[in-house]
Amino acid sequence: MWLLLLAYLGGVLTILSPCILPVLPFVFARTGQPFLRSGLPLLLGMALTFAVVATLAAVGGGWVVQVNQYGRWLALLFVALFALTLLLPRLAERLTRPLVAMGGRLSEAAGHDPRPRPGASLLIGVATGLLWAPCAGPILGLLLTGAALQGANIGTSLLLLAYAAGAATSLAVALLLGGRVFAAMKRSLGAGEWLRKGLGAAMLAGVVAIAMGWDTGILARVSTASTGGLEQVLVGRLLGGPQDKGGAMMAQNVLPADQPEAGMMAAGGAMKMAAGASALPVEGQLPPLDGAVQWLNSPPLSAEALQGKVVLVDFWTYSCINCLRSLPYVKAWAEKYRDQGLVVIGVHAPEFAFERDVGNVTKAMKDLGITYPVAIDNDYTIWRAFNNQYWPAHYFADAQGRIRYHHFGEGEYAESERVIQQLLREAGNTKVAGGLIQADARGVQQAAEMSAVQSPETYVGYQRSENFVPQASLAPDSVAAYSVPTELALNDWGLRGQWQVGAESAVATAPGAAVVYRFHARDLHLVLGPGPDGQPVRFKVLIDGQAPGAAHGVDVAPDGSGQVTEQRLYQLVRQEGEIGDHTFSIEFQQSGVQAYAFTFG
Repeated sequence: MWLLLLAYLGGVLTILSPCILPVLPFVFARTGQPFLRSGLPLLLGMALTFAVVATLAAVGGGWVVQVNQYGRWLALLFVALFALTLLLPRLAERLTRPLVAMGGRLSEAAGHDPRPRPGASLLIGVATGLLWAPCAGPILGLLLTGAALQGANIGTSLLLLAYAAGAATSLAVALLLGGRVFAAMKRSLGAGEWLRKGLGAAMLAGVVAIAMGWDTGILARVSTASTGGLEQVLVGRLLGGPQDKGGAMMAQNVLPADQPEAGMMAAGGAMKMAAGASALPVEGQLPPLDGAVQWLNSPPLSAEALQGKVVLVDFWTYSCINCLRSLPYVKAWAEKYRDQGLVVIGVHAPEFAFERDVGNVTKAMKDLGITYPVAIDNDYTIWRAFNNQYWPAHYFADAQGRIRYHHFGEGEYAESERVIQQLLREAGNTKVAGGLIQADARGVQQAAEMSAVQSPETYVGYQRSENFVPQASLAPDSVAAYSVPTELALNDWGLRGQWQVGAESAVATAPGAAVVYRFHARDLHLVLGPGPDGQPVRFKVLIDGQAPGAAHGVDVAPDGSGQVTEQRLYQLVRQEGEIGDHTFSIEFQQSGVQAYAFTFG
């Protein structure tokens, strides 16, 4: 709601833009005329112009996003150019001269007719929109860039409508008060220009910060870069992208963390009835697979081109522990049934900002041994087409392009493989391989010991953090010194040393910063990333104040030493034998490390 209010207020304030002054005399000439025949058509004409400009931005920007991940740099260039137009009036004048000239001609043509004709007033409105849109201010610029990169959707449409309503409100006031408003605007132009320049400088500074990688959280949040802090607030909310995850990592924060069984509820009885052909219902057609920003290991695939093939679509993201634990089975199915008519497609729908980087995904796929096609779904286009809410989520389609079965989360691998075999037989394959695969799951990918897990997935960023102690000491988006209480209850956690806690992650701003967690599970994982310069960050892990020894994870030596070399999930603890409550701590020897989320197994 506050975003709509911000867009509305932005529209109201843009009447201070100097570039609309040429058209205002014609607007004021219609004061005192009937509103329905003069004022209303004028406002409708302006709103129509805004709609056309926004549509062109969405259509044109959609092509940019389809090119590859470098489309976001083109978006940053667009924002930088917009910021420069706010700072340099002469540049704005040159760039907007064609629209201003067109608007001026329309205004003059319509303005010669003083009678209250709706058609003339409509032309005045169109001219006002043409004059207004190029110099309306940073709010409209941000909205149009978001529309260009995200495509048409209800959220951006509502924001653009709110902006247009604000602009129409201020214009309606101008119609009512006439010349007095015009005179006041002339007096206020000096202050308005300074405000515009200040906003332009702030936008330009933001572009530089993103381009230099000074704040990777911004890359997940700024809608104008189609990457993530403000995006989680703006694009994430408006586009229906993933927001949270549990055992079957869920987008809407409904399931308890790290409980794969919970995600299976939505699959209903279909999970238990895979034995016979008549037991698999038709759940709908396979949705379109277009909208990915890039495809890896394959040219773009479509539902139509896959007719005649049995298709398994796996929604995943590479730092998701539940996805990693199901991955050995998906890879084994792809290998076993590839020559029998099965096509496995991974849809990588990112959760964190760094997972939007195609280079990171490509490296993760190589490390994980993924050779089947993967669609990079950074805009959640395919995610929304499936109406999906989980990581991992597996959808099974038959040779006629109909979804016949789905499964959310880990587990039920035997049932899923039997579905594959059945659908291949239905497709006419008489030599489908029998038996069930035995996945070679090691390290992080080894199945969880769920009976021992009493700790939930826990986010370090303030946007979704829980059980942080002491809660009152959290200073969002500010550098602060933290301390950890002597005694921690189960699942309480805290920070020690100097940190800056952002919406998505916390960044250590001085050497010696640490994270402490009281947990109960066999395995403890933490999603980490090095500093902006990419240099490794060394750390030391302790369990109950001692080196982990035999309880060390795959990314930690028995003495507790290790280093953060890339943005991914790190396994820091793997215990053997009886599992109890323990206090985990990790201390970083250099600044700059980013901590995102704990998961357990």
